[in-house]
Amino acid sequence: MYHKAKQKVHGLLHPEIVGDKRWDKVINVFIVTLIILNVIAVMLETVKWIHDPYEDFFYYFDWISVGIFTVEYVLRVWSSNHEEKYKGSFWGRLKYMASPAALIDLMAILPSYLHAFIGLDLRVLRMLRLLRFFRLFRLTAYTKSAHMIMNVFKKRSNELALSFILAIFLIIIASCVMYFAEHLHPPPGQEASLFTSIPKTIWWSVVTLTTTGYGDMFPVTNFGKALASVIMLTGVAFFALPAGIITAGFIDEFRLTRAKKTHKCPHCGEALEFDDDNHDRIKKAGS
Repeated sequence: MYHKAKQKVHGLLHPEIVGDKRWDKVINVFIVTLIILNVIAVMLETVKWIHDPYEDFFYYFDWISVGIFTVEYVLRVWSSNHEEKYKGSFWGRLKYMASPAALIDLMAILPSYLHAFIGLDLRVLRMLRLLRFFRLFRLTAYTKSAHMIMNVFKKRSNELALSFILAIFLIIIASCVMYFAEHLHPPPGQEASLFTSIPKTIWWSVVTLTTTGYGDMFPVTNFGKALASVIMLTGVAFFALPAGIITAGFIDEFRLTRAKKTHKCPHCGEALEFDDDNHDRIKKAGS
């Protein structure tokens, strides 16, 4: 009876592992809805004309939510050792409590208790529970799409890392060049240049290369303006590189998915696995 109840609770709270066809989605949708309402409440509490008339409502809603989240967290910890990788009544549960998902759950309820007993106001960290929203993707038809996105980033991680490193180098080089071109030339009406140091010029480089352009720092010399023009044109190309890499990754992933649907084992009819170069592997998918 004890183990059956634990399995039932674990299935309701972890439908992606065990699953309960009737109630798992209802519970998860309720939890996610409560998460979103809590985040909205945290934002509305900062609006004085909304918070002051409804201060009691926000207070009780906060503690009711914390109570629900606390019960959910305790049940998750209690039923966690039903899963194979968390076997063990003590060490298994402790291992689960140290997992990223469990730490997010704990950080969602801990700030309210710290505020109540210590007076330290960290309740804004409840917004971290929005990260739990991604759990819904494991329950719906978006599962395959989520896996596809993860596969793209995993397979293209080296190219994306290289493009990120190149972008960092470009930012540093642009900052150094622009600093030496502008640090002796203050804008009209000011005594000192806006480019007072290379670290400060890095802010200008990031804003310029990402085409944001706040306008708080700008070159005043003709040479600086010419350099800025080259830097901006170069930045457009460099910062478009990751988008091209990701797009190519999605195209390859779509082709691989289509190939898995059309290439099947002639003996059993199961889909064949493919490597990154879209070549057939000898073993069947899932074997």
